[in-house]
Amino acid sequence: MKTMRIKMLAMLLFLSVALQLPCVFGADYDSGVKVTLIKKATTASNGQKLAYPCTGNPEVTALTVEIPPGGNTGWHNHPFPVYAFVLSGVLTVEVDPGNSYQIKEGDVIFEVVNTAHLGKNLGKEPVKLVVFYTGVEETPNTVKMSR
Repeated sequence: MKTMRIKMLAMLLFLSVALQLPCVFGADYDSGVKVTLIKKATTASNGQKLAYPCTGNPEVTALTVEIPPGGNTGWHNHPFPVYAFVLSGVLTVEVDPGNSYQIKEGDVIFEVVNTAHLGKNLGKEPVKLVVFYTGVEETPNTVKMSR
């Protein structure tokens, strides 16, 4: 039950980032509420500076994504900021062939924007993510690419 509460709190924190709300600190809540910072950054996972889209039609999409053992996302990019929280498993993200990093259960990823990348599950259990896309209405959040 405690683990589920921690995961729910983490998802709520991510939603506040995805909605571009001001950072919330524990002092903003009544007593007894515990807030734990998971990750704070000004850059994506590859060091790329984070930037929000300028649009009159913002659209936030929240999804769960599951990648089976041996599965992968295929090469793709995102034209807008994307944030994810790993619920289970270990995800290997390849940005350039030979340049990869891993995120595991409880980790956060601020995805690269307009940069080709591939997510793959090299483990024996499914990778489960909660993903928040801060996009633009009627514009795809993910663009498939061939490599």
